[in-house]
Amino acid sequence: MAIAAAVIVWSPQLAGQASKNRPMIAGCPSVSAKFHPCALEKAKTFTPPRMPDGTPNLQGIWDAPLAMGFQNIEDFPGDRSPGGFGPAVSVIVDPADGRVPYFPWARAQRDENIKKYIDPYAQCLPTGVPRQMANFRTRQITQSGNLISIVNEAGGHIYRVVYMDGRPHLSPAFKLWMGDSIGHWDGNTLVIETTNLNGRWWYDSEGHFASDALKVTERLTLVDIDTMHYQATMEDPTVYTRPWTIVFPLERIKEKGYEQMEEACHEGDHDAAGFVLGGYQPYPGVRFP
Repeated sequence: MAIAAAVIVWSPQLAGQASKNRPMIAGCPSVSAKFHPCALEKAKTFTPPRMPDGTPNLQGIWDAPLAMGFQNIEDFPGDRSPGGFGPAVSVIVDPADGRVPYFPWARAQRDENIKKYIDPYAQCLPTGVPRQMANFRTRQITQSGNLISIVNEAGGHIYRVVYMDGRPHLSPAFKLWMGDSIGHWDGNTLVIETTNLNGRWWYDSEGHFASDALKVTERLTLVDIDTMHYQATMEDPTVYTRPWTIVFPLERIKEKGYEQMEEACHEGDHDAAGFVLGGYQPYPGVRFP
């Protein structure tokens, strides 16, 4: 069982049934493999609202109700042990088997991660990308000229600034928890390329990982006024045999006057000490053979 449940204000049993309880979203099946082609087809006929500069308006507060906080990005039958997560359906649409295409040594390391190490998010460390977009509770997107900001409610208010002015990425010498995000528009789709990640986080609560060579390419497309198709493709030739892609929907929060709550993740937190006493260690990052 992954060591993350103690910091999650959320029911894994209910969340594990999310796709079953909501079989459809925006007129498409909610399971990622089926939502992906359906939502992209619907997006072709939708005309999104525009910002004053003519670009699509993605602003708002968005939830990821079917991503389940990335308890596990692969198919997962569920864990019946105390505090264990409920079942999950893979958010991976490519490869078609729904599994991360690790090299054999990396698959073995992922298995070791969940037996020996603490999910960095359970220590209130930043989620990295793309977990930020699937994290529990909401994220607010704000567009302002050549900047787009993404600010999360959970995880100690992690955030990213996406630069839209065509600047180059930072030098590879710089490694950041949330990376360096450069964006551009491809028609009505926001494309974000993130590099310079530090590889010290997990994709989910079950030990899936990358190195600091990772490049993430995200595509955010409105399907209708209240639904977004989110797609991320991961490339890391040091850990994976090929690129791979995840997809899930984002839904607009429509509650009038909704405000993101303050989450004081570190204050009064006693979980980390308990994990260490239980024999788990802080995650050291990738261990190359």
